Amino acid sequence: MQSVMQAVLRRIRVHGRGWVFTPKNFVDIGNRGATDMALTRFTEIGTIRRLARGLYDYPRVHPKLGMLAPNPDEVAKALATKDGSRIQVSGARAANLLGLSDQVPAQIVYLTNGRSRRVRIGAQVISLKQAATSTFPAAGTPVGLALQALRALGRNIDEDFVVQRLAKVLTHSERQKLIRLSKYAPGWSRNIFRRLKEMS
Repeated sequence: MQSVMQAVLRRIRVHGRGWVFTPKNFVDIGNRGATDMALTRFTEIGTIRRLARGLYDYPRVHPKLGMLAPNPDEVAKALATKDGSRIQVSGARAANLLGLSDQVPAQIVYLTNGRSRRVRIGAQVISLKQAATSTFPAAGTPVGLALQALRALGRNIDEDFVVQRLAKVLTHSERQKLIRLSKYAPGWSRNIFRRLKEMS
């Protein structure tokens, strides 16, 4: 049991502060009972934090504020890994993350090809919403964010701004990949892709 605890702790520390994980991240270390006991023990002594059933983090600690809330992206990633599913940031948040919109979504929503669920962690609620397979090209990358952002923005946008912003935040290779995946973007955005292609 001691060797399992040491191995679990080493893995947690290797990933560093902010890592969100589930017991599935330790299946190669020992049997489920032993790893569960290790996680329970580390939770009791305050090394890690239990966020929800079967979900933990190695919390980031601020010198004055104490333990900080987990990054919702890391929470969603851990849930997807646990289920063996894929996730994609929802359109409104993708647009905000890329600087294409200054509106911060009131809810934290991720699209998934797994089951829909909601997880409450402190004051924040993280929602995973089941979506069609066509939603996931380049999931988890800046290219995937760009596709989702375009879907959310709609045709009444400042095209010049969008083109300039995408050219700034995406690398040359990412722009090339985005152009190749243009069939997954809304039809009205064709001119944006044409202009990005001309810039390459």
